[in-house]
Amino acid sequence: MKVLVIGAAGMVGRILSEHLLHTAELGGKPVTQLTAFDVVPAELTSENGVALQIKAGDIADRDTVDGLIADKPDLIFHLAAIVSGEAEADFDKGYRINLDGTRHLFEAIRAQGSGYHPRVVYTSSVAVFGAPFEDKITDTFITAPMTSYGTQKMIGELLLNDYSRKGIFDGIGIRLPTITVRPGKPNKAASGFFSGIIREPLAGQEAILPVEDDVRHWFASPAAALGFLLHAATMDTAPLGARRCLNMPGLSLTIAEVLETLRKVAGDEVVARVKRVPDPTIRQIVAGWPRDFAPDRAISVGFTADTDFESIIRAHIRDSEDVKG
Repeated sequence: MKVLVIGAAGMVGRILSEHLLHTAELGGKPVTQLTAFDVVPAELTSENGVALQIKAGDIADRDTVDGLIADKPDLIFHLAAIVSGEAEADFDKGYRINLDGTRHLFEAIRAQGSGYHPRVVYTSSVAVFGAPFEDKITDTFITAPMTSYGTQKMIGELLLNDYSRKGIFDGIGIRLPTITVRPGKPNKAASGFFSGIIREPLAGQEAILPVEDDVRHWFASPAAALGFLLHAATMDTAPLGARRCLNMPGLSLTIAEVLETLRKVAGDEVVARVKRVPDPTIRQIVAGWPRDFAPDRAISVGFTADTDFESIIRAHIRDSEDVKG
């Protein structure tokens, strides 16, 4: 099986690529080749006989994308995107990468002709929804994004549905919760502080909290995100019909509940490193995101997620210690 990971240098893309290289199989089929693509070269090492190709370029350049698809990968993970805060701040860049790049990918697949029919896994976002919200977002709740990022992801979902309906590829879109705790350095995502108020205090550093303690949000761990991707890559998509995009399961917590869980795990001294500095721009963006879900459709087709937030924090601590070791 030939696998293409677009966005392989990002946090989720790196975790996914490392897993595939280490296991060298997916759904009982051997992974013979992995192409890791991003705007910068991914830091990966081949394992277990998997032929690794590391490529860098601009997904908004059609010739570049055509080159990626010329090898006809059997499975394509499309994870690349300009994150929420950056897409909101730079309108042109957000649409060029998040929309034009996605359309280039889908058109490059179509250009290969009817004999080519890969599985495409597209990472969308809960930002495709907008206020006013129900207490729990159900599978029939209207998609009406309130940010440029959410709009770009929503258009990508519609394209995924249509290209799948036309038989161009076998697509599935997964609307990811906010992945917490993200390892590494902060990025430009408006949601980045959700990880920062855990990651930085645990590392002995101060963290900024730009929203109120009663803000509620939808979370999943990096391990859960990996599980979502692997299941989406191997599941039977027939039960999805024409509606190819799913709300992923997760955990709904307020900031106060997140901090209290951190206190339980690491103590008062760690929580005291969180400093409240209101940011009206971030507050406005976060206010346009849903807070809780009833992801019945995803659960019915086999997607699973974390059972408690304490386990997410403890897993982050273990992973951080492993990196240090």
